[in-house]
Amino acid sequence: MTAAADILDPRTTLARPDLAEQALEGVVRAAAYRATRAMRCTAPVADIHGETGSRIDQLVFGEVFDILDADGDRLWGRARRDGVVGWVKASNLTEGAPLARARVAAVDAALPLNALVLEGEDPSFQPVGAFETDPVAVAERLLGVPHVPGGRSSRGTDCAGLIQQALYACGRAAPRYPDQQVELGAETPRAQARRGDLVIWLHDDMGPWNGHSAILIDADRVLHATGHHGAVVVEPLAEAEARYAAEGFKAPVFRKL
Repeated sequence: MTAAADILDPRTTLARPDLAEQALEGVVRAAAYRATRAMRCTAPVADIHGETGSRIDQLVFGEVFDILDADGDRLWGRARRDGVVGWVKASNLTEGAPLARARVAAVDAALPLNALVLEGEDPSFQPVGAFETDPVAVAERLLGVPHVPGGRSSRGTDCAGLIQQALYACGRAAPRYPDQQVELGAETPRAQARRGDLVIWLHDDMGPWNGHSAILIDADRVLHATGHHGAVVVEPLAEAEARYAAEGFKAPVFRKL
C-alpha cells in the first residue's frame, strides 16, 4: 500500500523533516507540527524562493501567504492562492488575511492584474465575483510582457504563470506547474482543438519545471510566454511544436477547459 506521504507533492506540501503544518499531523512524519499564521502581500509583486534561493513563484498584492517558520528576514510558508511552498521576505508581508472586495482587472494599472484590494474605487478595479469569460482575451492583453522564470504577474511571467493569470481573471482556479495544468478540463483530440484550449508539452527531466504551457488562439497558433522569444508572444503551433520536440519534450496534450 502506498503511504499518503509518498504521493504528496513536495512543491505544495508544507512539511520538512523538522516541521510540518498542523493539518498534516498523522499524514507526514515530522519532528514537530505547528499551526500556520496568515499574512498578506503588501508589495505589488513579491518573489517566492525555493530552498536553493531561486525564484519559484510570486505573490501579487493582496494574496495570502500562510507562514509556518522564519529565518531572519525570511518567512517560510505556502501561497494560499496557488499552493506553492517557499520563502518570502518579511518586509513584503503584513499580518492578517482580510476579505478582499475587489480585484485589479487591468494590465496597466498601478497594481498587477488579479491583485486583491480591500476597498476603494479605481477604473482598474472590478468587484470580486465579476469575472471575465475569455481567458484568451485576457492573455492577449499580456502580449509583450517579459518572460520571467518563476514569474506569474502582468509585469513578468513564465509560461504556466501566464495561463494561471488568464484563468484567475475568469474566476477559475489554476495550479502553478504544467504537469498540474495538464489535469485541467478534459483531453481533446488535436483535430478538435480550438481557441481557448490549453496546449501542454511535458518533459521528464526538468525538475519542478517539467513542461511548457500555452493556450490556443486559434487552431493553428498558440499564445504563450517563452524564453525562446523572451516575452509573451503569438506563434504558429507547428513552429512551437517542432522546437519543443527538438528539445526533448513529449508530444503536446490538448485540454478543453
